[in-house]
Amino acid sequence: MKITGLSTHVIGTSWRNLTVVEVHTDEGITGLGEVRMLNHTDALLGYFTEALDNHIRGTDPFDIESLVHRMTRLDYARAGEIAMSALATIEIACWDIQGKALGVPVYRLLGGAVRDRIKAYANGWYQVERTGEEFAAAASKVIARGYRAMKLDPFGAGMFELDSAETARSVELVAAVREAVGPEVEIMIEMHGRFNPTTAIRLAGLLEPYNPAWLEEPVPPENLKALAKVVAHTSIPIATGERMHTRFDYRELFELQAADILQTDITHSGGLWEAKKLAGVAETHYVLMAPHNVGGPISTAANLHLAATTVNFKVQEHFNDFADVFVKDCQPGLPEVVDGYFPLPQGPGLGISLNYEAMNQHPRKPVNFNLFSAGWERRQVADA
Repeated sequence: MKITGLSTHVIGTSWRNLTVVEVHTDEGITGLGEVRMLNHTDALLGYFTEALDNHIRGTDPFDIESLVHRMTRLDYARAGEIAMSALATIEIACWDIQGKALGVPVYRLLGGAVRDRIKAYANGWYQVERTGEEFAAAASKVIARGYRAMKLDPFGAGMFELDSAETARSVELVAAVREAVGPEVEIMIEMHGRFNPTTAIRLAGLLEPYNPAWLEEPVPPENLKALAKVVAHTSIPIATGERMHTRFDYRELFELQAADILQTDITHSGGLWEAKKLAGVAETHYVLMAPHNVGGPISTAANLHLAATTVNFKVQEHFNDFADVFVKDCQPGLPEVVDGYFPLPQGPGLGISLNYEAMNQHPRKPVNFNLFSAGWERRQVADA
């Protein structure tokens, strides 16, 4: 079997564009991949144009190690977000092709399942005013939907420091959510790399009474020693990794013991096989995996297949029950969250198909999503 070409589709929302990739083969089997590129969709599409003839066309979709080697090493330049995201969509599509060709779910090809359901946490649910009352009401809807874990960034447009008024307001939001959902629900606190270490440590101390499941990206991702400083001054688990794009980026993180939970985004870091390798190294350091996932059903399905086979998996992020629910109509096949868990995905392959009519109703939008602008949490970016 050989790859003969690929086609792309971009599904637009008010704050994110989802690039869907179909990889075609000479045997008529098509595989699916997907990635949400934050403000870089044109760069991704341009990369595909050159990579198709340089590395992809003519590849046997079962030869994933060879494909990854060529796309990461033979271009010579260090592979960053654009290249690793492009690779991920193709690599995930190749697993989809393999599963379809063999008539099995992808997780059977990755070592088989070690669990029969996959815990999920909700994101994208707090598109409301930044008041305790509004956040509590929104959190209650998450619980009503069956989730027992949720994530929020309560810090507005904060960057590096946070003044006294905004600090009080942010802590109030977390307190309101905790009161609304009770003590047993996991609350993950997202920081989006906003703060310097001193501010992150101070906020961690203020948030400890609300028993967060983790603090995510308390400092920007470039300086891992700064992250280690935060780890040394809080008992709250620290999560990071969504902006690290190769497994080699994690070497220093492991050496510094600077995180308890890895949030690699498989759609930005080369795909499923790279994530499996990273999970193996993380296991030797007793570090858990909780992959970042801001994609649609294709990305989510790929993550579920990874979670099914990963011993040190913790929980899976999911947006599409609360943000842009229509994307589930564009990519049918993903199992629904029931009582806070996804059931194992059904194959063959990823188990996802495309609804072209639904996708055509949501074309790409010219959005520039800025996590440091006031009101970003409403995810209502105006069209350019």
